Amino acid sequence: LTELLVVIVVLALIAAAVTPQILGRFNTAQTRTAKLQANTLSASLDDFFIDVGRYPTPEEGVDALLTAPQGVGAWNGPYVRSERTLLDPWERKYLIARSETANQPPYVQSLGADGKEGGEGADADVRSD
Repeated sequence: LTELLVVIVVLALIAAAVTPQILGRFNTAQTRTAKLQANTLSASLDDFFIDVGRYPTPEEGVDALLTAPQGVGAWNGPYVRSERTLLDPWERKYLIARSETANQPPYVQSLGADGKEGGEGADADVRSD
């Protein structure tokens, strides 16, 4: 019984040492995935612009890439394969935000793991280039 307890304690110590490293890699992978997906959606925004003559508004959001917004006649989409494409790794829709610089296209943004603006690490916002 003592030997069994020692083995369980050793396994618990190993698990406690390894778990934070595994979770850290998982968070990093989610952030990188969000960045790649945001850049892909940004390219889809450009396709929308070519057809419609403007970018989707923040109010229309990324849904404009899947279904035609009201009053848009030249829409030639869908510009993404499925609604799943519009979700970040934390299962929230990407956002379209206006660029701070004049004459720049909007960017695609995820609010990170916490779903709030700002943050650090996994909670940091991720945006397209």
